[in-house]
Amino acid sequence: MLNHKQLTLFLLVILTSTTAFSQLGFSHEIGVITGPVAFKSDFGERLDPETNTGNSGIGIGLVHYINFAYRADCNCYTTDNFFNDHFKLRTEISWNKTKLNHLGEWVQPYRNSVEAQKLRAHTGEANNLDIGMQLEYFPLSIRSFQAFGYKFAPFVSLGAHYVSYNPKVYTNYGDQSVTNMNNFYSPWYATNPNLDADFPKPVDPSSGSTWSVVSSIGVRYKLTMVSDLMLDLRGQYYFNDWIDGLNHDLNSNKYNDWLVWLNFGYIYYLD
Repeated sequence: MLNHKQLTLFLLVILTSTTAFSQLGFSHEIGVITGPVAFKSDFGERLDPETNTGNSGIGIGLVHYINFAYRADCNCYTTDNFFNDHFKLRTEISWNKTKLNHLGEWVQPYRNSVEAQKLRAHTGEANNLDIGMQLEYFPLSIRSFQAFGYKFAPFVSLGAHYVSYNPKVYTNYGDQSVTNMNNFYSPWYATNPNLDADFPKPVDPSSGSTWSVVSSIGVRYKLTMVSDLMLDLRGQYYFNDWIDGLNHDLNSNKYNDWLVWLNFGYIYYLD
């Protein structure tokens, strides 16, 4: 889990970077974002439509932008160059939560095997706190957009987030203990039925921290001189496969956990 020292150090890096740009006179924007999250994990059957739509949750966040096109110290535009007129630096702190169930063919009601019962009894929850930065690229002129030259401003972004994850695991099977692997799907640990101490268990609700890469495509709508509405479709890939508390060795588990987040935002120009 993200400890106090790590959190403090990471926040200092972000604040230092933001302050450095602020001292150059660039203007600021703040906003809120929220929307549905589709979490892609080891729960459910890969590529199954029901799994892809069923394990969904919610996300919410606060965002801050450095606007390179406008100078707050002189209430004027910056030097006209390509970077200033097409890029913004986005800092974000956000949180998302998704309840997880096994969906798809192997848990259909007509399946009455012990293994099917174990899958149906196993549920979980992904809880993630994100802190990070993204660089947003606007193909159209940011200056023209701010001056109502057009109402819509599409953008793409790429960045990195540091993630503190805190999964939860539940089961209604057997003695309902999440430390008893006999309550979970047997093929996950069939290669080591004795579950030796050195062998990682497939189910582990331990908290931790990791990095992730974030990319998105979106659009802003000019609402007023000092405010925009935003629609943003994000993909986020974690450099860890324990975000959901489940990490088995079957062939169906080929990738780390990841998510898709469609968020709606309101952005306000501070200066």
